[in-house]
Amino acid sequence: MSPHPTEGAAAVFTRNVADGIHRLEHAHVNVYLVEDDDGVAVVDAGLPGMWPHLTGALDELGYGPGDIRALVLTHAHFDHVGTAARLRQEYRTPILVHDADRYIAAHPYRYRHETNRFLYPVRYPKAVPVLGAMTLAGALNVRGVTDVHSLTADSGDALPGRPRILYTPGHTAGSVALHFPDRGALISGDSLVTLDPYTGAKGPQIVSGAATADSALALESLALLAEADAPLLLTGHGEPWRDGSAAAVEQALARGAS
Repeated sequence: MSPHPTEGAAAVFTRNVADGIHRLEHAHVNVYLVEDDDGVAVVDAGLPGMWPHLTGALDELGYGPGDIRALVLTHAHFDHVGTAARLRQEYRTPILVHDADRYIAAHPYRYRHETNRFLYPVRYPKAVPVLGAMTLAGALNVRGVTDVHSLTADSGDALPGRPRILYTPGHTAGSVALHFPDRGALISGDSLVTLDPYTGAKGPQIVSGAATADSALALESLALLAEADAPLLLTGHGEPWRDGSAAAVEQALARGAS
C-alpha cells in the first residue's frame, strides 16, 4: 500500500488496499477504483468536491475519458452520487444502480430515513466536524442522474474484478455490497461502516436512523456480509477494517441501531 495526499489537504489516495483495489477518501467519504486487465470501475462517486481528486487518481492510474468501464453505486444517497453526473458527461461512464434506488439517484435528497437528521449534531457533537467537511465538499449541491443502468446479481460478471453483487437492503431499498473473493475484500458501501457521519462514532456499525430507511432490515442484511467471510472490509465511511467481515458484523449487531 502507498497512501499519499492528492492535490488538496483533505483527500488521500491509497493504492492497493487490496490487490487492484484503490481507495480515495475525501471529506470522510470513500470511493474505490477497481482494476483488472480489462480496465477500471469506480465504486461510488463521493461528493462534488472529490472531482479533482478522482480525476487525479484516474490520471495516475492511466485512465482518461472513455476508459472507465462503469460507475457502480452501492446506493444512491447524495454523498455517493456527487461526481456521477460529471463522470457520465465528461468520461462517458455508464452508471449502474439497483432498480430500487433509481428514484434516489435522480433525486439524491429525497430518501427515507427514520429520525430527524437535523437533531444529530446537537445530540452528537463529534459529528459536527464530519458533517462540516461534507458540506464544504458540496453535500448541498449534488446533481441527480437519470441515465442509469440496472445493477443486478449478474452484473458483476462484466465488471473489473468480477465481484459478487450482494443485495443488502435497509440503509436504502437498493443498497448493495461487492465481494471480491479472490482478493479477500468486500466493499460494503453504507450497509456497514466504520464511521457514522451523523454521530461521529467509529468502529463497525450501521448508519444511524438519520440516513437509514429501515435499521431492523439493515441489521438483518448484515448476515450476507458475515457469510462472505472477507478478510478486508472496505466501507463507504471510515477506515478499512482488517479483522474480517464476520467480526465487523458481530460488533455492528452488538451496537445495534442509533
